[in-house]
Order: sequence, then C-alpha cells, then structure tokens
Amino acid sequence: MADFNRLVIFDCDGTLVDSQHMIIDAMHATYSKLNMPLEEDARVRSIVGLSLVEAMAMLRPDDEAQLHEEMANIYKREFYRLRVEEAAKPDPLYPGTLEVLQALGEAGYLLGVATGNSDRGLARVIAEHGLDGLFVTLQTADGHPSKPHPSMIHTAMAEAGADASTTIMVGDTSYDMMMARSANAKAVGVTWGYHSESELRQGGAQHLLKAYTELLPIVRQMGTMND
Repeated sequence: MADFNRLVIFDCDGTLVDSQHMIIDAMHATYSKLNMPLEEDARVRSIVGLSLVEAMAMLRPDDEAQLHEEMANIYKREFYRLRVEEAAKPDPLYPGTLEVLQALGEAGYLLGVATGNSDRGLARVIAEHGLDGLFVTLQTADGHPSKPHPSMIHTAMAEAGADASTTIMVGDTSYDMMMARSANAKAVGVTWGYHSESELRQGGAQHLLKAYTELLPIVRQMGTMND
C-alpha cells in the first residue's frame, strides 16, 4: 500500500477567522445598492461558505441568474470598499487558531485551505495574521465549483500527495461536511461558526469541536479510523 501524506484542510470564514460582521455589512450594502429589502443577518450567515453566485441564488432563488451575477459583483466591490477603502480592522482569528496550526505542523501533518473566498481574500487573511508558509495547498472559489462539490479537496489532496483516507476537512458549515464526504475524506465540524451543530451532523460531521484545543487528539484518533 502506498504511503500518503496526512493532510488537514481548513475552511477560512467561520473556521479560521470570524468574518461575519464584514460579510453581513457587505451583503446589506449590496442589497441597498439594488434597492432590495435587506436579508436577516441569520439568513446571510447561512450561505457563508458558498461561492458568491451560488450564495446569491440561494438567498434569492426566484430571481434570474443575471441578477445573481450582478449581486456577486456588487458584493465584491462593497467588501473591498469596507475592507480597504474604509480600512476596516482585520477579521480576528478564533481563539487557538494559530496554536493548533503550529501544533499540527510540528506533529507532521500537512495543512491546506479550501474556502469559498477568493484568491485575493484568502491571501489577505494569510498576510494579516502572519500565516505565510503554514499551508501547502490553497483552494478558493476562483478555481473551483462551489462547495459542496469535492473539487477543492481533490485538488488539495493531489497537491499535498495525500489520499482521502489520510485527509481531514475542518469547517463550520454543512457545505464543508458534505464536500468532505463527497471526496471520501473525514469531516470535523467546528461549533463557533455559521451553521448549527445539527446542520453539521446532517452534513456528515464525524466529530464536533467546541474549541481548537480538541483538534489534535481528534485528528490523531481519526487517523486510525476506517470511516
């Protein structure tokens, strides 16, 4: 049997960084630009993790694809305005994020990211928090179908020299969990993000984290599991 590297892939928004306020503000600004009634914050949080066009389609399923594209483009501009032109503070890392990434690396695991964010957005998060060099593979919505399609995980495994049996996806939404199971990888949900524990379980989460201090023991345990 071939030897494969052990890979732990993280979602970004809602898993590594708490970006909900910026996402909600940018979405409200998008709706305002189009003179549409604002969505409730909880509904906006529910689509975090999807690629932008798919997120807009889920929020407004009765509208045409052209409007979803327009909404996605406006959202990008509004997010950039809030983040760069108005110099908003960086989205904070969740407690224990940096420590667990370093601990996993020291334990011999390779690390990756699979996010519905863009290349530019992920690069900004990595630069703002000094995460350069921690990840061997970075997958974003710019190069893949939206979650829960398994394309991001398949590409991450190929780049890292990993196999589904040696890969774990860590995320905060049911989309992350479904993506992992579609790729035959293992799925770990975090409870501090944008989907509920029941949604994570329904999506296929095999473990749920209450804090990042729980991750390394679970990762070690899952390395011995067949399912």
